[in-house]
Amino acid sequence: MLIRLYHLIIKELLISIRDPQSRLALIVPPLLQIFILSFTITLEVKNAPFGVYNKDFGIEGYSLIKRFEHSPLVSKIVTVSSQNEIEPLLDRQKVLGIIVIPQDFSKQLYSRQTVQVQILLDGRRTNAAQIAGGYATKIVNSFVGEFAENQTGIAVVTRNWFNVNLDPLKTTVPSLVCVLATILGVLIASLSIARERETGTFEQLLISPLTPFEILVGKAIPAVFLATCSAVMMIGIVIFILNIPLRGSFWLLILSMDLFLFSAVGAGLFISSLSMTQQQATLGVILVLPASIMLSGFVTPVENMPQWMQQITIINPVRWYLVIVKGIFMKGMEPSEVALNCIPLVILAVVTLSAAAVMFKRRME
Repeated sequence: MLIRLYHLIIKELLISIRDPQSRLALIVPPLLQIFILSFTITLEVKNAPFGVYNKDFGIEGYSLIKRFEHSPLVSKIVTVSSQNEIEPLLDRQKVLGIIVIPQDFSKQLYSRQTVQVQILLDGRRTNAAQIAGGYATKIVNSFVGEFAENQTGIAVVTRNWFNVNLDPLKTTVPSLVCVLATILGVLIASLSIARERETGTFEQLLISPLTPFEILVGKAIPAVFLATCSAVMMIGIVIFILNIPLRGSFWLLILSMDLFLFSAVGAGLFISSLSMTQQQATLGVILVLPASIMLSGFVTPVENMPQWMQQITIINPVRWYLVIVKGIFMKGMEPSEVALNCIPLVILAVVTLSAAAVMFKRRME
C-alpha cells in the first residue's frame, strides 16, 4: 500500500508542478494577496476630512483644533462658521465628521466643570464613523486629561500588551496567512478529482489496484504539501519583508498548520467528489469559503455573533487555526495552548476526510 501511495503522491505532485496554471496559482496569487490585502484590509481610519465648528473664543478651543490637525485620523480640517453649514457638509459627504466646540469650552476647563464637546458623524459609513468617533473621543479626552493633569497632578498611563503600538498589520497579516492557506488547500483539493474526470484519467484510477481510501490519501497529502509550501512562502514574506515578528515557535506553527490543512483539504475533497467538472468544483468552493472566513472571527469577533451562530463556528476549522496563528505570532503561545486548539482540528480533519471517503466510494459505485 505504501508503494502505491508513494507513486500516486509523486504523480499528483508532478501534475501540479508541471501544469503552468497550477504553478501560477500556487505562487503568484498568494504573493499578490499577502502584499495587497495586508495594507487594504484594516479597521483603521486615516486621512479622513473633518469639519470643526469652534464657538469658543479662548485659546484652548484653538489648541484642540491643532490637536486634530496633527492627528493621522484627519487629512484636512474644514472650518465651519455657522450651524447652517453643518448639514450640507455631512449630506454631501464632504467630511466624515464635525467637531462642535461649545462657546464656554475654555470656561469649563478652567472652572473644572464637565467638558462637553459634540462629535457629529456620517452614519451612512457605519464602521468608519464608529472607529473615527472613538479616535476623536480619545483625542478630546487626552486633551482634557492633560489640562486637568497640569492642575491636579493626576496622570493616567495606558499600555497595550502583545501589540504595544496597536499596529493593525500585526493583527491582520497573521490572520491573512490563515485565510489564504485555507483558500489554497480547499481549492487544490477540490479540483483534483474533478480534473481527473475532465481529462479522462479517472477511469485509470478505478482500474488500478488503489482502494478509494488510498486514492483520497494520495490526493490529500500532495494538496497539504503544496498549500504548506505556499504558506511558508507567505510566512517568510510576513517576517522578513513586512517585519512582523514571530514570537512563538515556527515549527509549532507549521505542525498545527498541517493539521488544519488536512481538515480544509478534506472539505475540498468532499466538494471534488460531488463535482463532475472543475467548474462545478470551483462553484462549490465559492459556496463554502466565504462562509468559513466570515464565521472564523477574521472579519467579526466570534463573541460579537449571536449565540446560535457561535455554536456553528465550532465546526469551522478556520476559527481554531486563526486563534493558533495569532497566538504564536503575537504572544508566543505555549505548546499546551496550541495543543488544546489542535484537538478540534484533528476531529474536524477525521470527519471531513471520512465524509469525503464515503462520498467518493459511493460515486465510484
